[in-house]
Amino acid sequence: MFNIVLVTPNIPQNTGAIGRICVNSDAILHLIKPLSFDISQKALRRAGLDYWKLLDLRVWESLDEFLKENLQYKDRFFFSTTKSTKPYFQAQFKKGDFIFFGSETEGLPHELMELNPKNKITIPMGMNGRSLNLAVSVGIVLYEAIRQNFEDFGE
Repeated sequence: MFNIVLVTPNIPQNTGAIGRICVNSDAILHLIKPLSFDISQKALRRAGLDYWKLLDLRVWESLDEFLKENLQYKDRFFFSTTKSTKPYFQAQFKKGDFIFFGSETEGLPHELMELNPKNKITIPMGMNGRSLNLAVSVGIVLYEAIRQNFEDFGE
C-alpha cells in the first residue's frame, strides 16, 4: 500500500478522480489543508463516483500537523515536481512510501522537498509541455510504484 499526499489541492474534480485511483490501487489518500473546496462538494463526489465511501482518507489541518505525525518516514518521501530532472521511473519505490503532489497552481513547497531532495522526481514531458493534470500525474507515478512492487500488490 502506498500513501498519496496532496498538499493544498485546488480542483475538487481532480481530488475526486485521485480518490478513485487510490481506492482501485489500495492507496491511502492524505489531504493537507487548506483546501479550496469542501470535501463534501458534489463535483468531488461525482468524480469519485461510488468509490469515495471506500476511500482510506486522512485529512490533515496543516502540513505541520502531517509532518509531526509522519516525519519519521521522511526517507520514504517522494516529491513529484517539475523542478527535478530525475524521472519517476528511476525512483526505487517500496510499499508504504509517501508520494507527494502539490496544488494545481503552486506545486509543492520548496522547504518540504528539502526534507529529502534526492527523492524529487518528475514526469518527463516534451518541450511544449509545462505540466500534466494532477490526477493523471498521480496515476502515472502511483502505478509505476505498484509495477515495481507488483508481487506484493493486493496484500
